[in-house]
Amino acid sequence: MVEQKEELFDEQDELEEGSLFEHYKLTVDPGQSQLRIDKFLVNRIDNASRNRIQAAADAGSIMVNGRPVKSNYKVKPGDEISIVMDYPRRELKIIPEEIPLNIVYEDDQLLVVNKPAGLVVHPGHGNYTGTMVNGLAWYLKDLPLFNGNDPRPGLIHRIDKNTSGLLVVAKTELAKTKLGLQFFEKTTRREYVALVWGRLEEPEGTITGNIARSQKNRQVFTVYEDGEHGKPAVTHYKLIEELGYVSLVECRLETGRTHQIRVHMNYTGHPVFNDDTYGGDQILWGTTFTKYKQFVQNCFNIIPRQALHAKTLGFVHPVTGKEMMFDSELPADMSEVIGKWRNYIANREV
Repeated sequence: MVEQKEELFDEQDELEEGSLFEHYKLTVDPGQSQLRIDKFLVNRIDNASRNRIQAAADAGSIMVNGRPVKSNYKVKPGDEISIVMDYPRRELKIIPEEIPLNIVYEDDQLLVVNKPAGLVVHPGHGNYTGTMVNGLAWYLKDLPLFNGNDPRPGLIHRIDKNTSGLLVVAKTELAKTKLGLQFFEKTTRREYVALVWGRLEEPEGTITGNIARSQKNRQVFTVYEDGEHGKPAVTHYKLIEELGYVSLVECRLETGRTHQIRVHMNYTGHPVFNDDTYGGDQILWGTTFTKYKQFVQNCFNIIPRQALHAKTLGFVHPVTGKEMMFDSELPADMSEVIGKWRNYIANREV
């Protein structure tokens, strides 16, 4: 019996798109005869080919009673099975485009890209060209993973169009599956830096609350406190620097829900600075003086997006087992705005 299907996704830039991986949990029925697990799962999971299941087994992504098994394992009554698989390819032709990519690391299994703000990660509704995936398809056009019709070849996670920062991209199916499992099991390290409105009540803490689409506006997400709606989300935050009416904050993701940091910070009353989706593009803290309003507007003009950057990314290499950790500098627009606030605080009269 299939007990549960879960979706894995990170901060994503297209609300209409689904997740990158699918996860199933199954319990073998008491009367089940012994059967190879690949044949068992083909009969239990819709649209799951035997090749996909065998690939998951080869990557160590099929677990029985907490231990990885090969595709020839024979299921037994009462076995608890967990499987993570890449979503099947979809009928959308990816057009390779020569788009500049800031690649900070690359080997034969993966690469790490520092994505600029404004670049959509993958093709989707309204963005079928000019995305990071189009650029990857050009850069990696000789690799099998990037020669199909999969709109998200090699993608393990995503960040919003107007969020900058680090992304890991798989170059092989094995790397994609093994890295995807790490994201699902929450063993990766993802740290963001955000400029948010207001002074934090506590210098560090944890924000929890299920996240789902708003019932009033399907284009945005919200926190549900009833525990019944949405998916659990956990964000750990720590104050880096207080800058008067805004704060520079480090946010570490434990889960990776859509718009998670933006939704959680808004939930606490501290929207990300200039986030036009969650109210951060309004003056929420400060004075009513005209000079102050003009100062904030000048800051908005410098960073015409949410002030959010995926600064640190850590994971275990899918082949070597080595711990990989990457850090990136804040982009110029965020650095300039932070500098403006520091100067404002240093020179204000009150």
